[in-house]
Amino acid sequence: MLVVGLILLLLGIFLHVSILYTIGIILLIVGAVFWILGAVGRPIGGRKYWY
Repeated sequence: MLVVGLILLLLGIFLHVSILYTIGIILLIVGAVFWILGAVGRPIGGRKYWY
């Protein structure tokens, strides 16, 4: 999710498409939260691991 968010953020910046920029920021934030929660061992959505 972090990679997709970063790609959309960069596309939004370079192509001047604000919706891609906004979605990219949202996905980066959600991906970072999931990454931090997973790193501390907390289950996310009832699952211990997401593949």
